[in-house]
Amino acid sequence: MSEHAHGRVNVIRDDAEALRVARELAAQFAEGAAERDASRRLPRAELDRLSRSGLLAITVPAAHGGADVRAETLAEVVRLLAAADPNIAQIPQSHFVYVNVLRQQGTAEQQKFFFGEVLAGRRFGNAQSEAGTKHVQDYRTRLTAADDGGFRLNGTKYYSTGALFADWIPVLALADDDALHVAYVPRSAPGLTIVDDWNGMGQRTTASGTVKLVDVAVPAEHVVPHHLTFTGPQLHGAVAQLLHTAIDVGIAGAALTDAVHFVRTKSRPWFESGYDTAAEDPLLIQRFGELAIRVRAAEALLAEAGRAVDRARADLTDDSAAAASIAVAAAKAYADGAAVELASAVFEVSGTRSSVDSLNLHRHWRNARTHTLHDPVRWKVQHIGRYVLNGTRPPRHGLL
Repeated sequence: MSEHAHGRVNVIRDDAEALRVARELAAQFAEGAAERDASRRLPRAELDRLSRSGLLAITVPAAHGGADVRAETLAEVVRLLAAADPNIAQIPQSHFVYVNVLRQQGTAEQQKFFFGEVLAGRRFGNAQSEAGTKHVQDYRTRLTAADDGGFRLNGTKYYSTGALFADWIPVLALADDDALHVAYVPRSAPGLTIVDDWNGMGQRTTASGTVKLVDVAVPAEHVVPHHLTFTGPQLHGAVAQLLHTAIDVGIAGAALTDAVHFVRTKSRPWFESGYDTAAEDPLLIQRFGELAIRVRAAEALLAEAGRAVDRARADLTDDSAAAASIAVAAAKAYADGAAVELASAVFEVSGTRSSVDSLNLHRHWRNARTHTLHDPVRWKVQHIGRYVLNGTRPPRHGLL
């Protein structure tokens, strides 16, 4: 245990403990998820419990005192949290991504310091996406060398999931040589302002708002050369996309669970069925079988994608990295449609009463539709097709 502003922090030792803790927290987080969404009550207390649980440190390398869990385990942890509340599951997605950045490109001193912060329960947010640029990887935020040997950071970021709750905010920025770097900036840094202006129809409590950076001083020891990650075989994009996939799979599973409960307890049978309960209707039984297969397939693809990442980590080559990226892309392409379909099917199988606004069953569809907009699966399908038909490895750009 260690002390931190969020309370005493547990240190998780292995994969089994990580999964046990995730199941326990998920059961707690599920209880208030519908109400938090309806009232847009930000999950500050829940995130403090997440910090204290030790789950945010499960990817810290063993040499630094972490559990260094398998990617398959990390994906299952995120899926469990997402089935309870996908907002809470999405907030630490960037946290794990930027822990991974430090694993890949951090110096020994940076790793010692920042992994210590993570083990103490401190959270990383993100400030990466920008609006009004040509495309998602066109960055205008600048990291300019200063006379004191450090840097000054200037720019505006949007969709900054988790920044409002973070202790450290990793910022993607271009240095003077136009190379991409990550600057790890403390939440309280002068010149850094976080605006809680996220108003999406779904994922309403992720606080994915705006981060403004005006002449923010950043010491050189808090800057990581992220561009070097993409000069050789890498799993940065595969891990990031694996976690997004886990969120979608969790939403699909939660929608199925709620549909089952509603039909068992509230739905009336269709008069032509001849049965006393909706759960005996053979047409509904058929549809639930189809939906269950969709969820099981999504869960299986997620687990296999996690194993593919683990295999590549054990022997990282261009070929193993490509295989991992394609496995994750396949899981994401499938989970995207499954989440939206399952979230819509809640109403199809449950009937008119399920559309009552106060039940807030529509949060599953709003969350699925919003989160799946993160990056288009049509391009993943393209890369899968090129890989299968022509043996073309996917590009190294962090979104595969």
